[in-house]
Amino acid sequence: MKTQKSFIFVFALTFILLLFVNISAFSQRKETYLKSGWKFSHDDKPGNAELSYDDNQWESVTVPHDWAINGPFDKEIDKQTVAIEQNGETKPSEKTGRSGSLPWIGAGWYRTHFTVNKAFSRFILNFDGAMAEPKVFVNGKYVGEWKYGYTPFNIDITPYVNKTGDNLLAVRLENLPESSRWYPGAGLYRPVKLIQTQDIALSEWGIDVITESINQELQTADLKILISADANKNPDLSLIISSNTCHDLAGCYPLNKDHFISIRKTVKNVDFWSPESPHLYDLRIQLVNNVTNDTIDDKRVRFGIRTIEVSDDKGFSLNGKTRKIKGVCLHHDLGMLGAAVNKAALAHQLLLLKSMGCDAIRTSHNMPSQWQMDLCDSLGLMVMAESFDMWIYPKCKNGYARFFKEWSDRDLENLVLSNRLHPSIVMWSIGNEIPEQGMKNGNILTRHLQNKIHSLDKTRPVTSGCDRIDNAISTGFAQVLDVPGMNYRTHKYESAYDKLRQGFLLGSETASTVSSRGVYKFPVTLCNNKTYDDGQCSSYDVEYCSWSNLPEEDWVLQDDKEWVIGEFVWTGFDYLGEPTPYDEYWPSRSSYFGIFDLAGLPKDRYYLYRSKWSKEKTIHLLPHWTWPGRDGEITPVYCYTNYPKAELFINGKSQGKISKKKTDSVNFKNGDELLDRYRLRWNNVKYEPGEMKVVVYDQNDNKVGEEIVKTAGKPHRLELIADKSSLLSDGEDMAFLTVRIVDKDGNLCPDADNQINVEVEGEGLFKGICNGDATSLESFTKPTMKAFHGLLSVGVISASEKGKMRIIVKSKGLKKAEMVINVD
Repeated sequence: MKTQKSFIFVFALTFILLLFVNISAFSQRKETYLKSGWKFSHDDKPGNAELSYDDNQWESVTVPHDWAINGPFDKEIDKQTVAIEQNGETKPSEKTGRSGSLPWIGAGWYRTHFTVNKAFSRFILNFDGAMAEPKVFVNGKYVGEWKYGYTPFNIDITPYVNKTGDNLLAVRLENLPESSRWYPGAGLYRPVKLIQTQDIALSEWGIDVITESINQELQTADLKILISADANKNPDLSLIISSNTCHDLAGCYPLNKDHFISIRKTVKNVDFWSPESPHLYDLRIQLVNNVTNDTIDDKRVRFGIRTIEVSDDKGFSLNGKTRKIKGVCLHHDLGMLGAAVNKAALAHQLLLLKSMGCDAIRTSHNMPSQWQMDLCDSLGLMVMAESFDMWIYPKCKNGYARFFKEWSDRDLENLVLSNRLHPSIVMWSIGNEIPEQGMKNGNILTRHLQNKIHSLDKTRPVTSGCDRIDNAISTGFAQVLDVPGMNYRTHKYESAYDKLRQGFLLGSETASTVSSRGVYKFPVTLCNNKTYDDGQCSSYDVEYCSWSNLPEEDWVLQDDKEWVIGEFVWTGFDYLGEPTPYDEYWPSRSSYFGIFDLAGLPKDRYYLYRSKWSKEKTIHLLPHWTWPGRDGEITPVYCYTNYPKAELFINGKSQGKISKKKTDSVNFKNGDELLDRYRLRWNNVKYEPGEMKVVVYDQNDNKVGEEIVKTAGKPHRLELIADKSSLLSDGEDMAFLTVRIVDKDGNLCPDADNQINVEVEGEGLFKGICNGDATSLESFTKPTMKAFHGLLSVGVISASEKGKMRIIVKSKGLKKAEMVINVD
């Protein structure tokens, strides 16, 4: 039997910022996010790292920060004349908007001041990522650097710290043109943390816990806990382990002479981690000096217990149960916020995906943030943690290929060590559509990178997304991988399966169906690379790229072939950059692939995936039913539902009762046949204004629900809908509000594009705005924007004081809307 097993129990490393008091004289670990008090400038003059440098005229910012998100959009920014090989292009052409058209190119400096507690003796700076090529200075002295903007890294700054006074931290970053295929963001876009400990301390990223076996029936797990400590001396050291939620783990254990320990424990009455039940336990680890009885270091972490396995007879299984992965790919930008990470915004994204039935994400094509991983642990989303978009062969002139040979092993080490404790991670990816897949000796490099990961984490499989599957198989690239990943090429799945040794394969990147929310094009035809004069794509979900496909091609393979272990759809959300199929069209500066648009508003495709992935009742009609001038014209109607049949009525007149059609085999030449397996479609409906209603039935012909869509009148008023009714008074919590333009009866006006103005009063601030239009050049950071097909989204952020925040939205000629959010 062809099998790779990865039994895992993982501590999810969530640094909780508490200082534990001990009766000894030693101060224990203190971890502080350096958030406020930063100064920023694009100025790259010499001396910006020096104490005497005058930065009073610099911009005051908080970190995380993206220096480019304020704009403006400009087609000349990083305009690339290239042939996109991944899209099958052979001749270079001008690509506007490829990397977002925001001003992320150039150098920038960040400066802040900090003090330390003189009771500590060791000081470490932790960067969760910095875009890009960060060089770090403390008190005017160079202390270290990194190259890859997505990699977390630590720098020991102990020799440079003034323990009795002020310290200056300065960071220089530089983004080169043609260094990215999408919008990477710019600056200190992820958190910066100061860690203070004694000389002897628990190692950063030095905790690993492995599940060696589980018994689901008895609810037990056998665990192996690995813990290391850093010490420049060699005292007698022990670990005291305790847990409020799992007393089976308690004990006191001596460290060996290498300051390392391996502990085996059996845990009873286990609540296993899964997307459906993401149970986490807490754990406290204290490092004790046996000679003085001092507690030297003290950490609290959270962890989850689960196993994963991939094999030719079971496919992918979690906790011993086979399941198909229902995943999406995510780029790291957050729409209106750019690349600057915010926990509330990340949670907002992940909860929307969960509502669709999604159970996994792929962090394409880069390393994730720790906040994102913490949320995936707690909310219940499995993760493919990805590393690189290129190796030695460059996809863009100044990309990561410049650093791969010297830095890739170090980058992989930091990726694995900083993330291996997260139960949500179920596999690692060493690359996306790597050109070396088709090159001689590419399999040797693949094996090296996979072995590097295995040396750090033997518990998870390794994959890579192959877009040239015939080449990847002929060179042995795909055969090396623990999990062979296929990007698109659904027509090659069968032949690839016959040739691969593993006995299964993963849709590592699927669909790339394109659509614009609220836009419908006629006539409705299945087509690839279709473009229109307005720079939009049809929301009938029948348009895709020359190298991609419709969702149904993936689903029929997953449903009919047990050896297809799941998929990661490109993409969960639209993202800045890569405006395919409008790479050469201006203005267009963001993608069309998303199931959600850039504003986080669901496209029709959300309901299509929900009807396939979720057990919750789904009934969704499209298109809208407000079509002035289309009277009597053919206007196809689709229903996305997880029920097998339905009847459509236009103004009370039946258009027929139809059922989904089960196809017996994969037939990619007959797209209509595939669509009718998963959608209900009335293709010959003639438009007349009024009421469109669908009634859905179960397999026994029982009526189980209905949906009504009415023709809208003239825009009359604004409505506000918030994802939260209260926020934390931490200056970081966010709410996202959907603004709707409706008629006097509350029907959405689907073509309204009124200019919306936003005011925020009280204990909160306006943070961003987005309408989801890939061709809009309005700023995300100014409180005004046109609606796009009747909708837009507004982000507000809490103050640091308790009270109430009032949000008012206005538009000329429309009745305003307002809402109060509590800030607690």
